[in-house]
Amino acid sequence: MTSNRYPHLLSPGKIGTLELKNRIAVTAMGVSLSEDDGTVGEQLIAYHEEQARGGAGLIICGVAGVAWPVGQVAWQQTAISDDKFIPGLKSLTERVHAHGAKIAIQLHHGGLVAGYSHARYGHPLWAPGYPPAPKGNFTEHFLIEEMAGFANMKPPEIKVLEQADIDLVVAQFGAGARRAKQAGFDGVEVHAGHGYLLSSFISPYTNQRTDLYGGSLENRLRLLLEVLAAVRAEVGADYPVWVKLDSREVGKDGITIEDGKAAARLVEAAGADAITVTAYHETGKGALHSESHTPHVESFNMSATAEMRSAVSIPVIGSGRVEPEVADRSIGAGELDFVAMGRKLLADPALPNKLLAGNPDKVRPCVYCYTCISAIYMGGGARCAVNPDLSFEHEPAELAASAPKHVAVIGGGPGGMESARRLAALGHKVTLIEQGDRLGGTLRFASLAYPANERLLDWLRLEVTEAAVDVRLSTTATPDLLRGLNVDEVIVATGAIRGMPEIPGGDLPHVFSGDDMRRMMLGESSEELKRKTGLFTRLATKVGAATGATANLALVRKATHAWMPLGDNIAIIGGELVGIELAEFLAERGRKVTVIEESPRLGKGLTLVRRMRILTELAEHGVALHGGASAVTIGAKTVTFTDMQGTAQTVPADNVIVAKGAEGDLTLADNLKTAGFTVYPIGDATGVGYIEGAMHGARAAVRAIAGVAG
Repeated sequence: MTSNRYPHLLSPGKIGTLELKNRIAVTAMGVSLSEDDGTVGEQLIAYHEEQARGGAGLIICGVAGVAWPVGQVAWQQTAISDDKFIPGLKSLTERVHAHGAKIAIQLHHGGLVAGYSHARYGHPLWAPGYPPAPKGNFTEHFLIEEMAGFANMKPPEIKVLEQADIDLVVAQFGAGARRAKQAGFDGVEVHAGHGYLLSSFISPYTNQRTDLYGGSLENRLRLLLEVLAAVRAEVGADYPVWVKLDSREVGKDGITIEDGKAAARLVEAAGADAITVTAYHETGKGALHSESHTPHVESFNMSATAEMRSAVSIPVIGSGRVEPEVADRSIGAGELDFVAMGRKLLADPALPNKLLAGNPDKVRPCVYCYTCISAIYMGGGARCAVNPDLSFEHEPAELAASAPKHVAVIGGGPGGMESARRLAALGHKVTLIEQGDRLGGTLRFASLAYPANERLLDWLRLEVTEAAVDVRLSTTATPDLLRGLNVDEVIVATGAIRGMPEIPGGDLPHVFSGDDMRRMMLGESSEELKRKTGLFTRLATKVGAATGATANLALVRKATHAWMPLGDNIAIIGGELVGIELAEFLAERGRKVTVIEESPRLGKGLTLVRRMRILTELAEHGVALHGGASAVTIGAKTVTFTDMQGTAQTVPADNVIVAKGAEGDLTLADNLKTAGFTVYPIGDATGVGYIEGAMHGARAAVRAIAGVAG
């Protein structure tokens, strides 16, 4: 059965002579999965092969360095700068083609952004000229431990390109295209966006040259047009070639949408078969990293994409947090021709096939946590919080159980549900035991503060419901119960314990722990919460629980805009992930919020790119953020502390929320081991790792039970 829900998105399309079975492309991403010497090996091949198996019409293999290692932007970046790289690239195309997908490769030179090339090899950064100083400090939201890698780094030298250098770059792009065709790629994308070398020539912000390569837009595009001519000369008139262009530069006086449209027309006239539309930003402002090429706001680049499409007659590829429904509608309206998905296809490479089968609810959702891109920025390979198989596709797969085991999974949070669904898919008998009255664990509260998480919660619940899993709610796991069930092995995913740390004044009635907040918002109760809340709050909580209203997270989010049992001034003690997301939640509901954190930098537990955005937004909305605080004391209506400069501070606080004190809890796991069970503790029970820790722990435990190494 095929779906007609997405008639435009799932229809065939063409880029030049390249015929594609649908309009979904894997956008070009640097995932740092090639070998250290730039060679394509099994890890990158298996990663792209999974996308081909998942049904994408086109895969664009990202950031292949035409001058590698000059211009290298990340560890384990793919190289296409020498004929010795062709065999590995050819193995990639053959494996992808075996699954009926088409694959192109993106030709790339890092230019001013090639920090890795400088850091590892001491290479200068190739550029049209000396760039202006960034407006802002890109590293201001890095944690202290993340700054360690920058400690001994010297400022890079800038190589201002002379004519001989320009001629070399043009030849390198041409040779890269020749190698791509020899290796069996179905097309090439020339990367002229994101501040890389070609983009830096196009932008009036970084290009202040006065020769033939500077000044007018036509001159600033000259290098790109020469590259296109060289590529065409190498691959011929019928080989698909397209260009990735910035539609604009957000937050700086650079490329405008009018520049983008004019550039698109010139690129079309030069013989490009399509244009991939993207955007860039002021690099010194960390929050803009998720407002240009990797946007946090849905469809953020779609209006610019439509404008670019109106300027040309060749196909346009759009991207940037585009939902399938929006993509289908926009393709139908002629606002773009293809949609390139990145994070969505990292979270679930089988998304195209699931849409085709009419099962969009089966698509594992991206929660836009930026684990993927943050891992690259921090010098590692790509990871995904919700898809623990990402980057491990090359490891042996778990096989269906020839001798099924009975596995008890204790804890119905994300780690427990992921474990249960994986085990059931392998044919094991699974009993999922949850002490509460519904599945979700702390992911339910996390979904209140950050709604994208609710999509993962809904998906996991659906997966468990449709699997052959025996779910036992409101049940306490004991050795006697497990013996009665005759289980073979046990996964313990019971989460962390969240005690109240010793803070002077922490026992006052207006002070809530993170668990108190969770229970209050979700209609749960405890003796401690009864002591701290008034009759009306207790009644509202009880009614909400009885009617099921507090089970509806969207309703709770809406209702809390109108009423919450909290005063106007809120102090949050603890500035890691939970405290920061609570601050966002409360600030959106009109509270004046102060966050007080002992560490010098806030936001631990948030990935780098999300942290840069949310901390900036909180500050812009008046949330006071205090890192490096000491001597914190809670009073009747205030919180006092000593700030990082040694100055005593007092802030008003009608209520105080202590969002710290969480730690792993292996008590149950140890007790069950003592009772003779084989136990696999995962997730926050082993130490707070949030969603990513839970999902990756589930994968590891299931693989161990299945007898798979790695």
